[in-house]
Amino acid sequence: MAVKIRLQRHGKKGKPFYYVVVADSRAPRDGKFIERIGSYNPNTNPATIDLNFDKALDWLDKGAQPTDTTRAILSYKGVLYKKHLLGGVKKGAFDEATADTKFEEWLKAKEAKIQGKKEGLAQTKEEVKKAALAAEAKKKAEIAEAIKAKNTPPAEESPAEEEAAASDETAE
Repeated sequence: MAVKIRLQRHGKKGKPFYYVVVADSRAPRDGKFIERIGSYNPNTNPATIDLNFDKALDWLDKGAQPTDTTRAILSYKGVLYKKHLLGGVKKGAFDEATADTKFEEWLKAKEAKIQGKKEGLAQTKEEVKKAALAAEAKKKAEIAEAIKAKNTPPAEESPAEEEAAASDETAE
C-alpha cells in the first residue's frame, strides 16, 4: 500500500484550512486517512503550522511520501532536515550528539527569522496606522477651517476706510 503525507481541506469557500494527514494514496483527498499529524492555516501571515514532529518523522522513516505542499511544510518545520541528519548518523558520518547540535542551531536560526518577519509585519502595520491617523487629523483640521470660514461674517470696512475709498473715486 502506497502511503502519502498530504493535505485534507476544510474550512469555507475562500478561507481554506488544512489537516496534514497520512493516507493511502488511493483514498480521496478529503476521505479516509490513517492518521492526522497536524494542521496548516494559510490565512494568517505568516501561515500557522501545527505539526506533530515525531509522528511526521516516524512516517517518513516508514516510507511515506509527502506531496509537494506537505514537503514544503515539513521542510519549513525541519522534519526533512532532521531525517537527513539521522541518515548521516546511520551511515556513520557523525554521531547523534553532533546531529542534535546541528539541528538545534538550525532551529534557533529559523525561529529568529520567523520572529523577525512577525516584528517587521507588526512595525509596518503600526506605520500604516500612524499615517492613517495623521491623514485623518489633517482632513479634520481642513474641515474645521472650512466651517470656521463659513460661519464668520465678512469683516465690514471702518468709516475712515470708506471715506478714503470715496475720495479716491471722486479724484478720478
